[in-house]
Amino acid sequence: MSSVTSVTGAQRSAGSDHRWLILVIVAIAQLMVVLDATIVNIALPSAQHALGFPNSDRQWVVTAYALAFGSLLLVGGRLGDMFSRKRVFITGLVGFALSSALGGAAVSFEMLVTARALQGIFGAILAPSALGTLVSTFRNPRERGRAFGVFGSVAGGGGAVGLILGGVLTQYFSWRWTLYVNLVFAAIAVAGALVYMRSDPPANRPKMDWLGAVLASAGLFAIVYGFSHAELAGWTAALTVGSLVAGVVLLAAFVLAERWVSHPLLPLRVITNRARGGSYLSVGLTGIAVFGVFLFLTYYLQEIKGYSPVTSGLAFLPMIACILLASNTSSILLLPRVGPRALVVTGTVLGGGAMAYLTQLTVTSSYAVSILPALLALGLGFGMIFAPAINTATTGVDRRDSGVASALVNTMQQVGGSVGTAALSTLALTATANYLAAHHTGALAPATAAVHGYTVAFTVSAILFGVAALVAILLLPSRRRIQELWNAPVTEGAGGSPAAAGQATAAVAGQATAEGTAGQDAAPALAQAPAHRTGPGTAGL
Repeated sequence: MSSVTSVTGAQRSAGSDHRWLILVIVAIAQLMVVLDATIVNIALPSAQHALGFPNSDRQWVVTAYALAFGSLLLVGGRLGDMFSRKRVFITGLVGFALSSALGGAAVSFEMLVTARALQGIFGAILAPSALGTLVSTFRNPRERGRAFGVFGSVAGGGGAVGLILGGVLTQYFSWRWTLYVNLVFAAIAVAGALVYMRSDPPANRPKMDWLGAVLASAGLFAIVYGFSHAELAGWTAALTVGSLVAGVVLLAAFVLAERWVSHPLLPLRVITNRARGGSYLSVGLTGIAVFGVFLFLTYYLQEIKGYSPVTSGLAFLPMIACILLASNTSSILLLPRVGPRALVVTGTVLGGGAMAYLTQLTVTSSYAVSILPALLALGLGFGMIFAPAINTATTGVDRRDSGVASALVNTMQQVGGSVGTAALSTLALTATANYLAAHHTGALAPATAAVHGYTVAFTVSAILFGVAALVAILLLPSRRRIQELWNAPVTEGAGGSPAAAGQATAAVAGQATAEGTAGQDAAPALAQAPAHRTGPGTAGL
């Protein structure tokens, strides 16, 4: 029978003496991955001019990265569970840096696209291992809240940082430095990982589920490609429809396969957990809506208002400040007191309200009156969504599953981003064309039509935030429930990896879907569990 142990062993195995330095290292790595999605977009026009490729090929600089990254995230997450997370983390960092150097030195379109695909591959290895390292390092609820506050700030604000940094590097140096800058981030993170992170190979190495890996990677590839192709060729194009249908079929086959294989790539216990499932959906829906901010507000500021890349990037600074404030406040102070459900619902309501406010934009709208209030509300909303949702999505996960559970967070963000880019762009372009057809006269007609398209995208984003709020209400745990998950005892299984303590902990970990039932089943286990340090607010329960 497994003996109940304290969480200090798990913390020591991750290098608890240097855990705050490990947080800095992980945050740097995550920032490098997140900002890369937007920093290169700012540099695309300059890269296109330098390498001489047509507009029809420009999307592949973005799509190559998205396809590789989105389709291989689950495989990358499982690698972190199979091998030393430190080794996988450093491999991802070095590979990402070398790929960035190749892209910065590109002398042809083909060389640049190849480098972007390699970035996506190594990013799929790096991102899950970064979050998995955070999960295994911070077990104490109070410290975990602080760590995920920082991580959530990076996840929510990294894209906006990419807009600012990309604008500065492109305008004052060269588009190539939007890729070379990753060498600086990677060098700092690799040096820190070598010194402060400990090697923690699992005692019993899980096997790779090759059938599941092929089905999941092919299915996610088809889904991401289908949405990317829809932006270029439309939703009714044969290749678009075929890719999306094939992706759904392959992912359905993946789910069926995972029910029967002995070592599944994605154990269904990870996603059937009510709290984690709700967190994944919240992250995915928010990921779709986020692109309504970065993509269309950037277009509006640059194309309608005439802002430079640097100025348009700086316009997002108030939102970044609010993300930092809300992410750390919600994760450290509010999450233990009110629970993730209240926070995420509030964040999605703020996000939806801000998007609704942006639907009033016109060609003559001012930044201070029509944009700044929405950016402030969005920053607060994103901060209240990402940190609590990511924290909840990885709470109570066994060491053997932490890599793939972390990968699923990144997968939802990536797939959400691909869906958001394609769907919102298509809706905006269609609305713009329809408006021009009906109001084709006047010097301001093209600009007015473009703004009309943006406001349609903002309207859809507001609706998506509403759906995310409903998901959070129905699925995310309350304060009492999240406290039970934090207080659940951890065991050392036969293989030496943390596992749930028998049937009692299985109930505490969220296998029961009814919150009241789960609380009743958990009570005996909690009564017998040794005292653990808990986050603020536990004493009041």
